Amino acid sequence: MKSVCCFGELLLRYAPDRNWLKNAALPLYIGGAELNVATALANWDLPVKYVTSLPDNYLADDIISELNERKIDTSGIRFEGNRIGGYFLPIGSELKSKGVLYDREHSSFSQLQPGQVDWRNILEGCDWFHFSAISPALNSNIVSICKEAVLAAANMGLTISLDLNYRNKLWNYGADPVGIMPELVQHCDVVMGNLWATESLLGITSEISNSNGKLKKDLLEAAATSMRALQRNYPRVKTVAYTYRLNNSYWAMLMENDKVEASPEFATIDLVDRVGTGDCFMAGLIYGLKNKIGSKATIDFAAASAVGKLSEPGDSSRQSIKQIYNRIPVE
Repeated sequence: MKSVCCFGELLLRYAPDRNWLKNAALPLYIGGAELNVATALANWDLPVKYVTSLPDNYLADDIISELNERKIDTSGIRFEGNRIGGYFLPIGSELKSKGVLYDREHSSFSQLQPGQVDWRNILEGCDWFHFSAISPALNSNIVSICKEAVLAAANMGLTISLDLNYRNKLWNYGADPVGIMPELVQHCDVVMGNLWATESLLGITSEISNSNGKLKKDLLEAAATSMRALQRNYPRVKTVAYTYRLNNSYWAMLMENDKVEASPEFATIDLVDRVGTGDCFMAGLIYGLKNKIGSKATIDFAAASAVGKLSEPGDSSRQSIKQIYNRIPVE
């Protein structure tokens, strides 16, 4: 089976608790949206290649060794620049909240320049390319590199997937996301997101401003309307998936060929860490589509994967396929 290529910034996550100063201990995880996807896919025995940029030092060497242990192909990683990007967020916190502190300026990844990555060589042996809206949020050079990547992938016949994850704190270099993202989305085959990320990044307005007090029927209808608008505007997009992570439940929808499938509504009572939930969903989506298990089975698997990640500390999931399927109710 050919590989999935995931492109994005590797990040160090520092997760301080209340006693981190007294104990002189700061829990540390390696993550980043695309690496989290790659980790889950490799754990489910799909071949995966990860592309990023790291400084050439012993910290990067240790990280590469860890990624190799995860069965991730690291041959596409570039070594240049002086630092690894990071962020601070306690375990259990929401990545979109005010509590996240980014430390990503001047990282090796952010200083990548257009033309540096030989995408045709990198994508050889791959049939899928995945990236997220986090990368073009960093600076205009990364936008250009993303364009190079999707054009190369499209020309080589790869399936291209995009996670429309919106991080308001990162879009601070003067660019309007709605002026950037459409040019990238037009080359994509698979798009994952939600009502409000699609509105912020693509300008496709939502019928509802939030999920508070809304019936599931209302949420289903609003998502279906948004999904159809996305597919009308971007004809290459054949598969769209939206998620709803509510106060006490999680569920998702998938649209293919104008047919909508919804996952079961999962209770989220074992919440340990919210970070990486969407990345695990994205990995589950890729897993189902790549293995052609069918639309309903795919959205069920992706949603169950995401719910399982909520009970795991850290940025990436180590769930087994069996654990995920055991979570899906038998109809």
